[in-house]
Amino acid sequence: MPSSNAQPIPAARPVIGEEEIEAAVRVLRSGRVVQGPEVAAFEEGFSELVDGRHCVAVNSGTSALHLLLMALGIGPGDEVIVPSFSFAASANAVRLVGADVVFADIDPDTYCLAPAAVEAAITPRTAAIMPVHLYGHPAAMDRIMAIADKHKLAVVEDACQAHAAALNGTPVGAFGSGGTFSFYPTKNMHSLEGGMISTADAEVARTLRLLRNQGMEQRYANEIVGANMRMTDVSAAVGRVQLAKLPGWTEQRIANAAYLSEHINAPGVVTPVVAEGARHIYHQYTIRVGGDRDAAMAKLTEAGIGNAVYYPTPIHRLKPYWEPDQKAGRNWDLPETERAAAEVVSLPVHPSLTEGDLERIVTAVNALGENL
Repeated sequence: MPSSNAQPIPAARPVIGEEEIEAAVRVLRSGRVVQGPEVAAFEEGFSELVDGRHCVAVNSGTSALHLLLMALGIGPGDEVIVPSFSFAASANAVRLVGADVVFADIDPDTYCLAPAAVEAAITPRTAAIMPVHLYGHPAAMDRIMAIADKHKLAVVEDACQAHAAALNGTPVGAFGSGGTFSFYPTKNMHSLEGGMISTADAEVARTLRLLRNQGMEQRYANEIVGANMRMTDVSAAVGRVQLAKLPGWTEQRIANAAYLSEHINAPGVVTPVVAEGARHIYHQYTIRVGGDRDAAMAKLTEAGIGNAVYYPTPIHRLKPYWEPDQKAGRNWDLPETERAAAEVVSLPVHPSLTEGDLERIVTAVNALGENL
């Protein structure tokens, strides 16, 4: 239990330092604030994280998913296989292009799509698989890519929580037809708000650049129907500063997670599992809690330890999906998804944690063992 004057430890802590502020002010003073040189430089820098793939910056991670599906020609009549244990944006992007969402179950250790469940979900209408690298752990991309190749399917990587994660040395965002990243303030790096799309296909990259900018490369020379999903130069300038800090922050997250996993030993608490060959970058440090989760979370909060559930309601049980599926007679069998949603709790792991913070987290979690 913390002393009466101990400050609560937040579950997440976005970092905005003097360098970020100076970068934003520099751009504002320049007068070039939208889709300018900072965006181009950010795209070039981010490309190094994804094995040199083409990178296209947009205004959010959701826009990144939406535009990538559009650029790949996925739309009405198509099905996309998506995990239900994710943020709703994963499935929303599929619905936004008019395609149908097919939910598949997850691996109980990594919380990412289970390859066997993916293969079982394929139908003649399947056009793509959308693995989500949840919490910063890479999905089983070697097996998923083999399934996709076998069935000639696109692979849209939702890497919005997984900047710099990797599997067997290959970074996420460099496996499939394209990858998507989010720069929302709670992510491992941010640009105030924004997203990035990676692809190895130059034509897909060009289409993405058209789609984000009203369908035009040259002003008033519209080639296709597009949208306004551009990233501002202010956001890109902040993102460039954060990108330079990402390696150090990532190593600190990994070190913080290692400390927690080594010292948490409460009965009824399961610490994160890292698959062989995976580089988990711990966007979230997520434990499983047996027994009364609400009571456990209340005790953590009482001890000043920030905590949250990602995600308490699987996507297939959210109103926009549940009601249409029930009317159509679709019932998804997703036991691991349901179990994870009932048991997971995420703890602070961000790079701002001190050694004292980590000790407090461990003490509070281990104290739960008496009540689980």
